[in-house]
Amino acid sequence: MRPTDEAQPAISIAGVSRSFRTGKRVAAALDNISAQANRGVVTGLIGPDGAGKTTLMRLIAGLLLPDRGRIEVLGTNVADSALAVQTRLAYMPQRFGLYEDLSVQENLDLYADLRGVPRAVRTERYADLLHMTGLRPFTSRLAGRLSGGMKQKLGLACTLVHPPEILLLDEPTVGVDPVSRRELWEIIDHLTNTAATSVLFSTAYLDEAERCDAVLLMHEGKLIGAGDPREFTAKMAGRSYQLRTKTISKRAAQEALSRAAGILDATIQGEAVRIVTDEAKAPNAAQLLPGVDGVTISAAPPRFEDSFIALLRARQSAARRPPAPIPIPILADANQESQEDVILVRNLTREFGAFRAVDDIAFSVRQGEIFGLLGANGAGKSTTFRMLCGLLPPTGGLLRVAGFDLRTAAAPARGRIGYMAQKFSLYGDLSVRQNLRFFSSAYKLRNARQRERIDWALAEFDLDAFADAASGDLPLGFKQRLALACALMHEPEILFLDEPTSGVDPLARREFWSRINALADKGVTILVTTHFMEEAEYCDRLVIMAQGRILAEGTAERLKERLRRPDNPDPTMEDAFVALIQTAEAQASAA
Repeated sequence: MRPTDEAQPAISIAGVSRSFRTGKRVAAALDNISAQANRGVVTGLIGPDGAGKTTLMRLIAGLLLPDRGRIEVLGTNVADSALAVQTRLAYMPQRFGLYEDLSVQENLDLYADLRGVPRAVRTERYADLLHMTGLRPFTSRLAGRLSGGMKQKLGLACTLVHPPEILLLDEPTVGVDPVSRRELWEIIDHLTNTAATSVLFSTAYLDEAERCDAVLLMHEGKLIGAGDPREFTAKMAGRSYQLRTKTISKRAAQEALSRAAGILDATIQGEAVRIVTDEAKAPNAAQLLPGVDGVTISAAPPRFEDSFIALLRARQSAARRPPAPIPIPILADANQESQEDVILVRNLTREFGAFRAVDDIAFSVRQGEIFGLLGANGAGKSTTFRMLCGLLPPTGGLLRVAGFDLRTAAAPARGRIGYMAQKFSLYGDLSVRQNLRFFSSAYKLRNARQRERIDWALAEFDLDAFADAASGDLPLGFKQRLALACALMHEPEILFLDEPTSGVDPLARREFWSRINALADKGVTILVTTHFMEEAEYCDRLVIMAQGRILAEGTAERLKERLRRPDNPDPTMEDAFVALIQTAEAQASAA
């Protein structure tokens, strides 16, 4: 824990509210927020997309004015002296604020010009920043040709070209891999420990809260908690457990446990289900899973995410609580799977000029599997994903999806595929019903069949109340529901999910995965990319890519097993991912 100066907070927020008008609708982005961030430490602004984090950041930076309330930065009222405040802080927006047609060096020069950095000190400042970010070998490369992690580090270097007293980082780790996230945190630790910079860091990744000295927890424009993240975690002691059984599948167990009395949360973790109880009391296996034999329960350490879930559950109305437990299907063999390969990849390559983005990879996916495609930024997974969807032709190799060779029959294969993009890709000006009608028509659904599927989507995804609302005005969780509904209108055999839960709150994420698990149990094959390593735990199998090649393939449990040691008896999926990527990078450097 870094020392703080409680008498003089870096940022003080008192009764701040801010609304925006969209057409005839007024949306409250912030509702009576009061908080502070201390000097010389990292304060985490934690919450999902739509929580109000970016609006608050922009108010602090003097780019917006509050409707009500007061914000002081280093003792100065931002509303009265925005320019004075802006000379003492630096703000890095979500998309890093880079000019992609300029080189790394040209971006640094541009920001130095904008911030009035004297030319006499630039050489030394550039040298420090390039060393700190590891970008020294890439100064002549165009920013647009950098990987996501490198863009992140260049954006930070540009932000720091004039040393600030306060650094505002607006979701700097969104869309980047765990290795890049860890590297960014090393830079932040360096800044706070050596330069005494005060950092306000916003993120939707709840595990990053544990790296902060203090947190401000936001949800739907309100501040729902504030304090030391370790204190939030400590409150959940004695309430988290791991449950294992070979009698039913982990997906069936997770679904049943999420509906069981006394259970606050249930998530898949490797071959186990991690549960959080309503009270600090050891759960009873017979009560949780009646009629299921061979259940073992062991204590697990609490996590910060548990406390955030508890806060959200407390705010959730009783009407939205999960329904009563459903009968649990007892399986003769919980691990029995279809042996039919519905996706087959052999010697797949993709070249862009002289650059080989995908280099001779091979894997297969069986019917009803949830298969994860993971990798560092620039690893080639997005290129592979686009080829599997039929959106990009391969340079070489065999690629069969739903029995069709994508080199010769991409169109009929796409008719068997549902696709959900990372960004909300529906038509924001169209209503929910109009989007459903449009996408069902694109899938050649007509007349009674079309009406039947639209009615199904509205009922299945609880969209009836929003049927005539513009989809662009929906809360993020409901946008996600609509996007998934559109992808499922034609009842596809295979569903492709590209970063499907990026930015949504943890309750919406759990609801989403409950639907995905149910689809897999019905025989739908799921292929998913994600940077949430905990979501990789939901996959039956996964591959991890780097530099266009596959580094490892197998279950999450098997990949983690390689790292299990006395000093790390329970490694995370992120530990396994980082170790694989760093080993590959070290081998590439040695070669």
